[in-house]
Amino acid sequence: MRRYFLKRVGLALITLVLVSIAVFGVAEVLPGDVGRTILGPYASNEQVASLNRELGNDRPLLVRYGDWIGGFVTGDWGESQLLNAPVRSLVGERLMNSLILGGFALLLIVPISIGLGVVAALHYGKTLDRLISVTGLSLIALPEFVGGVILIVVFAVNLGWFPVSSSVPSANPADVFRQLLLPSVPLMLVLFGYISRMARAGTVEALHSNYVRTAILKGLPRRTVIGRHVLRNSLLPTISVVFVQVGYLVGGLVVIETLFNYPGIGKLVLDSAIGHDLPVLEATVLMIALLYMLANLVADILYAVLNPRIRLAS
Repeated sequence: MRRYFLKRVGLALITLVLVSIAVFGVAEVLPGDVGRTILGPYASNEQVASLNRELGNDRPLLVRYGDWIGGFVTGDWGESQLLNAPVRSLVGERLMNSLILGGFALLLIVPISIGLGVVAALHYGKTLDRLISVTGLSLIALPEFVGGVILIVVFAVNLGWFPVSSSVPSANPADVFRQLLLPSVPLMLVLFGYISRMARAGTVEALHSNYVRTAILKGLPRRTVIGRHVLRNSLLPTISVVFVQVGYLVGGLVVIETLFNYPGIGKLVLDSAIGHDLPVLEATVLMIALLYMLANLVADILYAVLNPRIRLAS
C-alpha cells in the first residue's frame, strides 16, 4: 500500500509541474495588456510601457516562471494587478465560496443518484430501469447554461421564488436553500447521469456475481443479500466517481457562477482572464488543477483500500 501511495503521489507531482508550465505559457500568450487595462484606453504607450516595467511584465519568460512557481510553493502568490489585493487571500476566499456551492450540490444529488441507480439495477431490463437510464443520459447531454437560463427565467423572473443573482448564504438554512438551490440544480442534473449510471453498472455486475448467487442459494433474505453482499461491492467504483466529481465541481463552475453572478473561483478565473490579471489567473488555474489531482489521488487511494485486488495488480 505504501508503494502504491508513493507511486500515485509521484505521478501527481509530475503532472502538477507539467500543468504549471502549461498554465503559465497559456496565460502569457493571452491577448491583452494588463498595463492598458489598468490605465485605460486614453493612456499613452509610454505610460503603459512604464507601468508594465514596474509590474515586471517585461522580464524574460523563464525568470518570471521561476519567480512565480517559487512564490506559489512558498505561499507568496503576489498581488492582484487589477484589484490591488493579495492573490492568496483572494483565491482562498473564492475557493471557499465554490466549495460551499459544490458541497451543497453533492450533498443533495449523491444519495439520490446512488439510490436511483441501485433501483434501476434491481429492475434490470424493465421499464423503470430504462426510464432512469434514459433520463440520466438526457441530463448529461443538457448543457449547464441552458438549464441555468431556464431555471432563472421560470423560478427567478416569472415566479420570483429565488434571486436572479446568488450570493454566499448565511448560516440560516432558509437562506442557504434560497441562495444555493437554483445554481446547484444544473450541476446536479449533470452529476445525476454519471453517478446513477455508475451505481447501476456496479450493482448489475454484483447481482450477477458468483458470491451473490451463493448467498441466494443459501436462503438468505433478499434484503440481507443486497445490503451485505451487493452494495458493499457495487458501490466501490461509484465512490471513485464521486471524488472525481469534486474536482469537476471546483474547476467546472465558470459557466454557473458567471450565469448566477456567484462570487466563486470559476467567476474569478473568467474575470482575471478578461482583465489579463496574470497573477490571479495563474494561481487560480493552478489551484484548481491541484484540487482536481488531490481529488483523483484520494479516489485512487480509497479505492485501493477498499479493493485489495487493485494493490496486488499494481
